[in-house]
Amino acid sequence: MVVMSLYNIIDRMFIGQGVGPDAIAGLAITFPVMNISAAFGVLIGGGAGARTSIVLGQGRKRTAELILGNSLVMTLALGTFYLMMLAIFMDEVLELFGASEKSLPYARDFMMYMLPGLLINNLTFSFTNIMRATGYPKKAMIANFIGAGMNVILAPIFIFGLKWGIKGAAIATDISMFISMIYVQMHFFNKKSIIHYCRGIYRLDSKILIPIIAVGAAPCIVNTAGCFINALLNNTVYYYGGDSSVAAMGVFMTFSQLAIMFVLGVCMGMQPIVGFNYGAKRYDRLKRAYWLTVAVGTVMCLLGTIASVFFPEYVAMIFTTDSALIAACKHCMPIANCVFWIAAFQIVTTNFFQSLGRAKMSIFMSLSRQVICLLPLLLILPPTYKLDGVWFAFPISDTLAALMGVCLLIPELRRINRLAAAMPPHEA
Repeated sequence: MVVMSLYNIIDRMFIGQGVGPDAIAGLAITFPVMNISAAFGVLIGGGAGARTSIVLGQGRKRTAELILGNSLVMTLALGTFYLMMLAIFMDEVLELFGASEKSLPYARDFMMYMLPGLLINNLTFSFTNIMRATGYPKKAMIANFIGAGMNVILAPIFIFGLKWGIKGAAIATDISMFISMIYVQMHFFNKKSIIHYCRGIYRLDSKILIPIIAVGAAPCIVNTAGCFINALLNNTVYYYGGDSSVAAMGVFMTFSQLAIMFVLGVCMGMQPIVGFNYGAKRYDRLKRAYWLTVAVGTVMCLLGTIASVFFPEYVAMIFTTDSALIAACKHCMPIANCVFWIAAFQIVTTNFFQSLGRAKMSIFMSLSRQVICLLPLLLILPPTYKLDGVWFAFPISDTLAALMGVCLLIPELRRINRLAAAMPPHEA
């Protein structure tokens, strides 16, 4: 997951250093647009991965293959639909998400060349979830390493060597994602894989699709909500601080994303273990996996908190040499990420409910941080506290979402304990 986030980080680093702060602002505008693609990807990939783990734990291999085939058809269908919509209404979408006269040309250039890569990324990212769920976590990791490694090589060549600027970053990302996608899909064409493409698995079946969508709805809602939250953030920040503040938001969000990707990566490692052991009724193992993930995730976010509070200017200097942008980041990051370490608990708990197939609880938890808490704060605080109101909204929402997680987790753990206690002695 960290490697996946490097696609965005590498693009922002090279563009910030080679093109300028206005280009970073343009990239910040594209972040919610790319979240639309990610939302469709995790709707299928997140749900398919969790369902595959559970059915394999129950010994139902044929059902796992049906999940694979249905996932491929739905990924292609949804991808074709949203790519057409984005291509037709690109300028309107970018303006909705906060593009100004300065940032719109950069955002448009990047996104128009990135469109093919969005579907390619779904065919990679969604299916690495299934790959992990079927016992191939190393191959899933290698797929991401291949793509990010190629991007590190190609991005500076296209941006600086060929002088393609921001479109060069998009083309480099497209090529890198395509190579990763080939590696992933070849795995599922291999008949030696535990589950693989075969006849009779591509006809859409509501009995297969509905559970996939129900479980995948939680991460999909997170990404969809993120689109609109980012649109509100970009417009609010631009209103109170202009393009330089939008660029600072882009640096802050990119850095925070890196820390969150650490946590999501461990969550994805947790998911097949929790799902499989839930299906196999090994409740002791799923609880151990959950608490270990909470501990590791908290450490990851704590490191992000320390960097944001004590070394924000050094973080900003990775992306830019512009003194005004560095000063803006130095001001906003210590405020926005001061309690970032507690966000790990909310993220892990959301993924824990998803791994158990507890769709409603997972959806609620996925909404808690961004929609239920952050959205009202972004409407209430800025009129009084101006730009600082935006930054104060983040630590308050992190705290409230974590408290909601505690309130939901306690009864869920009690339910699991009752299931374990009710098991016959020979099964326990």
